[in-house]
Amino acid sequence: MIRLSWTKEHRLLNRFQFKRCYEQGKKYYTKNFILFVSDRGQGPDGLRLGLTVSRKKGPAVVRNRIKRVVREFFRIYQNEFRGRTDIVFVPKKSLDGRRMSYALAEKELLPVIGRINSDLKPSAQQ
Repeated sequence: MIRLSWTKEHRLLNRFQFKRCYEQGKKYYTKNFILFVSDRGQGPDGLRLGLTVSRKKGPAVVRNRIKRVVREFFRIYQNEFRGRTDIVFVPKKSLDGRRMSYALAEKELLPVIGRINSDLKPSAQQ
């Protein structure tokens, strides 16, 4: 059985890491989300996730629900990502945080995993 833990090593922790992802990463759009994805190049393999949910999305309860659902999605699907991937997740204005569910995250983000892997694959082989 594979243990799907989500430790501190799976998170973007400082402004520099977020900034690098925003500036050098590729953008992926879905109906309700924007993902900024960059290849780390060096360091340990695996996915690191940063979440940016502004106060415009609603009160703390709503913002925390969005973050909790997205973290759970990436925790479960972390082994689907290839290489050293950093992702900054930003919800769009169109997302109603009160209606945020795991099913919605899965529906919109699963197709993006394939696009991310196909785009990062050539750079991982170099």
